Formats: sequence, structure tokens, C-alpha cells
Amino acid sequence: VVREALKRGTEAIKPGETAKSIDDITRNYITEHEYGQYFGHSTGHGLGLEIHEPLRLSQESKATLQEGMVVTVEPGIYIPNWGGCRIEDDIVITKDGYDVITKSNRELIIIPC
Repeated sequence: VVREALKRGTEAIKPGETAKSIDDITRNYITEHEYGQYFGHSTGHGLGLEIHEPLRLSQESKATLQEGMVVTVEPGIYIPNWGGCRIEDDIVITKDGYDVITKSNRELIIIPC
């Protein structure tokens, strides 16, 4: 569910799109799969000189995405007394869409508790 939410949110990124709409896409997908109550944070944020720049991909955001911005898309689900999952991609917004600059492995790793 988290991997697909990440994919859907990422594919919607382009100049002119609102930060809120990206959050809506990931949040709605997670909610449709009955995990909405466990997604208690924003979908992502800006990256720059600091790891957390002011732009938020969140329900409250009024920001519009622009070419040259760098953002994270990082939906997650955290279930109390069980565990959680979050996947993060770092993304550059380009003239025609986006470029994922994260090059990490996508294999699922389960760490026993």
C-alpha cells in the first residue's frame, strides 16, 4: 500500500500542481485501503540547504510546485504496537514533470521485532 501510494503521488508531480493535491493522492489511496488512521503525518517536504525546508506536501499547504524545487514524497503507515513502513523518494521538479534522484533498492526488507 505504501509503495503504491508513493508511486501515485510521485507520478502526479509537475509544475503548477499543488502540494495539497499530492498529499490528497497519497492519503486517499492509503485511506481507501483502510490505513488512513495510521497515516498521521504529511506526504513530504521541501529539500535544500536543510533536510526539512518550509514547503510541505500536506493538507494545510497552499503551495504550488515549481520547476527546480526539490521535494520528498514519503508516505507511511504506523500501526501502534505493531510497527510501520515509510518509503521516501527525493524528487526534482522539472519543466515537464519530475526526476527521482533517489537510487536506493526497492526490495522489501522485514526486520523482526
